[in-house]
Amino acid sequence: MEIWFIIIVSLCIAALVRSLLHLFSSSSSARRIPPGPLAFPIIGNIAWLRKSFADLEPTLLSLHAKHGPLVTLHLGSRPAVFVSSRSLAHRALIQNGAAFSSRPPPLPTTKIITCNQHSISSAFYGPTWRVLRRNLTAEILHPSRVRSYSRARKWVLDILLNRIRAAAPEAVRAVDHFQYAMFCLLVMMCFGDRLEEAQIREVEKVQRALLLSLRRFRVLNYWPTVGKILFRQRWAEFHELHNNQSKVLLPLIRARSEARGKFREEHTDGNKDRVRVEMEQVVSYVDTLLDLQLPPEEGKRNLTEPEIMALCSEFLNGGTDTTSTALQWIMANIVKYPQIQETLYGEISSVVRPEVEAVEEEDLQRMWYLKAVVLEGLRRHPPGHFVLPHAVTEDIELGGYVIPKEGSVNFMVAHMGLDPEVWEDPMAFKPERFLSGDHGSGGNGEAVVEGFDLTGSREIKMMPFGVGRRMCPGYGLALLHLEYFVANLVWTFEWKAFDEVDLSEKSQFTMVMKNPLQAMALPRVRK
Repeated sequence: MEIWFIIIVSLCIAALVRSLLHLFSSSSSARRIPPGPLAFPIIGNIAWLRKSFADLEPTLLSLHAKHGPLVTLHLGSRPAVFVSSRSLAHRALIQNGAAFSSRPPPLPTTKIITCNQHSISSAFYGPTWRVLRRNLTAEILHPSRVRSYSRARKWVLDILLNRIRAAAPEAVRAVDHFQYAMFCLLVMMCFGDRLEEAQIREVEKVQRALLLSLRRFRVLNYWPTVGKILFRQRWAEFHELHNNQSKVLLPLIRARSEARGKFREEHTDGNKDRVRVEMEQVVSYVDTLLDLQLPPEEGKRNLTEPEIMALCSEFLNGGTDTTSTALQWIMANIVKYPQIQETLYGEISSVVRPEVEAVEEEDLQRMWYLKAVVLEGLRRHPPGHFVLPHAVTEDIELGGYVIPKEGSVNFMVAHMGLDPEVWEDPMAFKPERFLSGDHGSGGNGEAVVEGFDLTGSREIKMMPFGVGRRMCPGYGLALLHLEYFVANLVWTFEWKAFDEVDLSEKSQFTMVMKNPLQAMALPRVRK
């Protein structure tokens, strides 16, 4: 114990001296960073370190009420600036998008999970990020490619509806079925094969084990030199979960690569595009990653297997948890407020003939109330209450303060969607607000829903997918999935509350229902 004590004290003294030197050598502009609670050098606001931003949200709101729309917390050795103002978020992410589009240096656990920042969400703003993002948007998220996955969506819809039917007449714990269905769809899009249920469950198990343990491993990210000594067991647990992920995902990547190679050997005419199309009915995300070359700054090389795995993991997590969480929140409000369900079913009935079993994707374009319900769900219950931290490339002014280069910039998504200056009665769930120009007094719903700007290019009213250059590239696909599954869930079943629907929140990877939705799903009898 004496040796441990000496080591820890020595490291703390060294860090204290370093912090004090930094404090006294700081320029006068550094003192103009946004205000916040007092922080002791090194330790910073140590009370915050064990909590996520979502856990800190009530505290942050009270700090904003006291200090204004910009607040600074000192988390470890780096300041974290929190922005609650829609106008300042627009100024930063839209008007000064290039300056605010990078990421802070990765945390130790993030660096491992993302294979040294070889993921779209973690990469610094620059050539590698552009190549990775362009590949996703041009290859997988291009409208023609999204249409090619329509049969996969129908396959997953059948899985979802059959699982709900099998649960009847008991109450349905909706989120379990939503998560599994979305995971089936994303696995298909990622690896290009309809895996057996056991394989899908195995992928889901390793992904969620790591994802839901990140809160436990948060302590590893602060003073990692000391942490590797003090938290050896926890580091071992983290590496074990990451290795388990590799054991499951890498064989799927290799199998896809070997199948492509074998197919090309049998079709040696050199037409790579034709080979990719003929090999499978749809091109998978792995296919595009196997073909991808990184920019000259990284030697114009192909991605390594661990880098492909990091991108696949990002794809699965980003498309599953956020969408299934949003779907549960939307369905919870549909169950809680039967008049919304009645209006929505009436709209679907006006578009789809009674004898039709499922709502087709083409039908969604004529369902304005459906679109309003989805938008209201995202406004009132965004899956993420914060976007991933941004970083500036140099010290820059915002709202009369200096945003420091060495810090992070965080935007309070949920708070912005509840601004009473924009939204009348913001805590209420009122899809009708999207069917009129003045948010709730009647009007041309079609024009307003179609014209509502989720990208924030003109003005930020809500930003569930972020805005600007680091906006979630899959937001269009997410909207399609939400509209498609909500429409079919309401068309196929009448949903009734089993117990009182509790809209309390709990922070996991996303902001989920504290008490998951349980409801009765009664088969519709249509005439």
